[in-house]
Amino acid sequence: MDPMLSFNRALVEKYDRPGPRYTSYPTAPQFHEAFAVDDYRQAAQASNNVPAPKPLSVYIHIPFCQSLCYYCACNKIITQKTHRAVEYLDYLKREIALQAELFDSRRLLTQLHFGGGTPTYLTSDQLGEVMDALHDAFNMDDSDNHEFSIEVDPRTISPERIHTLRKQGFNRLSFGVQDFDADVQAAVNRIQSEEQVRELVEAAREARFKSISVDLIYGLPLQTVASFDATLSKIIALRPDRIAAYSYAHLPERVRAQRLIRPEDMPPPERKLELLELTIQRLTAAGYVYIGMDHFALPEDELSLAQSNGTLQRNFQGYSTHADCDLIGLGVSSIGKVGDSYSQSVKLLSQYYARLDEGILPVQRGYRLSDDDRLRRELIMELMCHGRIEFAKFEAGHGIVFCEYFADALAQLDEFVADGLLELHDDALVLLPQGHLMMRNVAMAFDAYLGTEQTVRFSRTV
Repeated sequence: MDPMLSFNRALVEKYDRPGPRYTSYPTAPQFHEAFAVDDYRQAAQASNNVPAPKPLSVYIHIPFCQSLCYYCACNKIITQKTHRAVEYLDYLKREIALQAELFDSRRLLTQLHFGGGTPTYLTSDQLGEVMDALHDAFNMDDSDNHEFSIEVDPRTISPERIHTLRKQGFNRLSFGVQDFDADVQAAVNRIQSEEQVRELVEAAREARFKSISVDLIYGLPLQTVASFDATLSKIIALRPDRIAAYSYAHLPERVRAQRLIRPEDMPPPERKLELLELTIQRLTAAGYVYIGMDHFALPEDELSLAQSNGTLQRNFQGYSTHADCDLIGLGVSSIGKVGDSYSQSVKLLSQYYARLDEGILPVQRGYRLSDDDRLRRELIMELMCHGRIEFAKFEAGHGIVFCEYFADALAQLDEFVADGLLELHDDALVLLPQGHLMMRNVAMAFDAYLGTEQTVRFSRTV
């Protein structure tokens, strides 16, 4: 097993409780509608006026799917009516133009991510329209040093289109596989063959994508240790550069689609721990490096190299190798991070269209960070990316005495120390090998907003 990761089932079970994923700090429950379009415009303007403006990143949300995956909790619209995408793209291009007006045209757009929904619901021509609109509006980095990625549903795409995506500028792909077992696929209404995925992965290699990622989910209905072991064997044989193994959060009272899953098909809680342990054993034995949270990568992958040289970043799309960017969210329900602010667009398509018909950005809510927020965000991201917090760095950068400022947080860590999850030194906090799986729990000690009443909003930490 990777020396950076250790699985102790008793400890994993003890610390498996609801908590944030910390793709942002403060987390989304703190966003509020008092933060409006004018606040976003001010944040954008301020981000242009700093001595060294950050490069730009864009996230585009495509909400449409052709069929319903019962486990999915994303903001999505299930439709076979392709004309709805035509209408959506018209409004999306309007939003691209409005957003671009707010940012200095000299700032380079180095990151781009299409998520959903199903981004490959769009045809090649439609996706090309969006890319053309982005090139017209922003200073796009057209070298292959950029990080342009797209989420791919293998059921919606051909090997030939994989090559088209590469020509359109994408150099990273993420394939949603979840599980290869036929019974599990039927239980969640997502049928796709191993051969289908293999052909696409081979096409991506032929097209010279820089990174090929596969998403898995453990804890789905009808999953067993044996069935998921078979899926892992097939994935390892494909040898993707990165693997994300997500824990399924079954919340039918909050996610309508999940009510279509038969309760009697759900695995018992202890099964999830067995599946997690199996995943860690199989992937680390196969040579994958544990990056953090649910992510694994081959040793030569950019994520592994960034982790080892201390340049790993984390944002709303997960782990990243690029420098911190100002993130512009485009499309319904998208989230952005510009300067010291977060913003989220309206979640309903009708509201999104109505705002843009009025020439108004569809920002519905957001948050402006305080000095304390910035300090805690930096600390939590340092912990999530590198598993270590050097006190002197924060004392020099923020003018604090670390052990005094965070006395309450440090007092909450005694149990973690006693359980062998971390070490507290006079000058640093260091996660130990078996503590890396519980990094979210450690981060929660430094979260100033995390009251007991809020934890029910989050997925479980392991």
